[in-house]
Amino acid sequence: MAVTVDSHHHFWDTTRGVFDYYWMTDDLAAIKGVRAPEHLRPWLQMKGIDRTVVVQTIPSVPETELFLETAAATDFVAGIVGWVDLVDPAVGETLARLQARPDGKYLAGIRHQVHDEADAEWLLRPEVQRGVSEVGKAGLTYDVLVRSRELPCGLATVQAHPDMRFVVDHIAKPNIKESEIEPWASRMRPLADYPNVWVKVSGMITEADWNRWEPEDLVPYVSRLLEWFGPKRLMFGSDWPVCELAGTYDRVYDAAVFALGDLGADERAAIFGGNAVEAYLLSVTD
Repeated sequence: MAVTVDSHHHFWDTTRGVFDYYWMTDDLAAIKGVRAPEHLRPWLQMKGIDRTVVVQTIPSVPETELFLETAAATDFVAGIVGWVDLVDPAVGETLARLQARPDGKYLAGIRHQVHDEADAEWLLRPEVQRGVSEVGKAGLTYDVLVRSRELPCGLATVQAHPDMRFVVDHIAKPNIKESEIEPWASRMRPLADYPNVWVKVSGMITEADWNRWEPEDLVPYVSRLLEWFGPKRLMFGSDWPVCELAGTYDRVYDAAVFALGDLGADERAAIFGGNAVEAYLLSVTD
C-alpha cells in the first residue's frame, strides 16, 4: 500500500522563551503555546497519514538541530526542512556538519523566509545564490517560500540551478481572500516548465478569509496548478498548526481533496505521498 505524507507542518514551544518566533504577532495568539508530536499524531491517524516533513519556522540553526533530534525520536517524521544562513561563507561547512550528525539523515531540505525580506530581489543577491548552490551540492532540496512579489526571483533561481530540486511552499501564497488570480498566475505558470520544481498544495486557508472561507474558494488556484504542473508535481501539506488560525487539520485535508477534484488512485497517491518522497528523497520504509 502506498505511503501517505503530509509534506509541510511545524512544531514549536513559545512558552519557554528559547527561540524568538518573531512572526507570531498578537493577532496569531491562537496558535501560541506548545505544538508537539503528541498533538499532531491523532490528526494523522484520523486522516490516514503515515509520514510527515517538519519545516523550519525561524532563521535558526539550533531549531534545525532540535528538529533533527525530534525526527529521530518520532516514528512518523520522515524528514525536516531546516534553515542555514545562506549568506554565510561557511554555509557548506554548516550543512556538512548537520548531515554528519547521527540524526543528519533526516535533513531533507533548506528554507528561508524570503517573503519576509524587505528587498524583493533578496534571493538573487550573489551571496544568496552561492548559498543556494551549496544546498544543491549537499544533495538537499530548496523550499521556495515566496509571495507573488518574489516569484520572478524564484523563477530566476530555478533557472540558475537546473540540477537542484525545488519545492514552492503554499502555492506561493496568492491573495485568496480577495479572489485575486493575477499577478500570481502569470508569475507562477512559468515555473511549471521546469521538471525539477514541485508545489505544495498547502497554506491556502490562511490566505483566505479565516472565518468565512469555503473549499470552493481554493478551486481556481488548485485547478490551475493541476493544469500547469500535473498531479506528479503537487504534494499535500497541512501547514499545521498555522492552519488552526482558519481551520482544523481535518478541514484542511478535506478542502485539499475537494479542490483537487476527481483524481485517479495513482494520481491521489502521488499528491498525498509519492511526490513528497521523490522531491525530498525521503526514506519511508520501517
